[in-house]
Amino acid sequence: MVDFQSSRKDEARGNSNDILLSISNVSAFYGDAQALKDIYLNIRRNEIVAVLGSNGAGKTTLLKALTGLMNILKGKIIFNKDIINGTPSHKIVRKGIATVPEGRQLFGSMTVADTLLLGTYCLNSHERKNMQEERLRMIYTLFPILGDRLDQPSNTLSGGEQQMLALGRALMSNPKFLVLDEPSLGLSPLLVKEMMNLLKRISHELNISILLVEQNARAAIKISDYIYILERGEITLSDTAQKVMTSERIQSAYLGA
Repeated sequence: MVDFQSSRKDEARGNSNDILLSISNVSAFYGDAQALKDIYLNIRRNEIVAVLGSNGAGKTTLLKALTGLMNILKGKIIFNKDIINGTPSHKIVRKGIATVPEGRQLFGSMTVADTLLLGTYCLNSHERKNMQEERLRMIYTLFPILGDRLDQPSNTLSGGEQQMLALGRALMSNPKFLVLDEPSLGLSPLLVKEMMNLLKRISHELNISILLVEQNARAAIKISDYIYILERGEITLSDTAQKVMTSERIQSAYLGA
């Protein structure tokens, strides 16, 4: 079995100037129930990091804390050298963090074109004017099917196409950091593979760091640089994707081996 780094050894990942996001000693509660306990997590620039865990492990709570949708009791969240915990979610988006939520959360009757333009709401008028056409061309290059269906309501798209649209909407805000909550949910194995390859391409070609929260451990590990295991609100393991993949514990608990 691989000897995983301890939680405190992982903090060394936060000592480098190329760290984009750092979460340290974050705890959060729902009433009297503790949902997150002393969470640590570091993500470098242009890196894909996956957080794996079962239902109820605290993955969605972690994302809510990161994106300003939930207050934390203690700890710090630092993005691009700024402390962002306590910052309203719309201001966090303006700082360069975009989210693709679980279930996509599209407005069903809104067309593909209008949904993409909605992603620019956080930009000021000058940014929108200068960047909109370029971002749209980039989206159509990544997802050609969306360019063919601009006038189509989003609720008439397939599950895979809706996931592409949700991802395209997030990319329209010109993010430095992309957060995805269960992007493989409801997709066929073939579409999961396609989606994961797209995420890897987005990270490498657009220089975007990605935090991927997933139950599909095998798919997430294949494209990630670093892995955190979240269990009962705590980070219990962390290491490179290569070492995680060869761990007997992970093979048994998450990969069905």
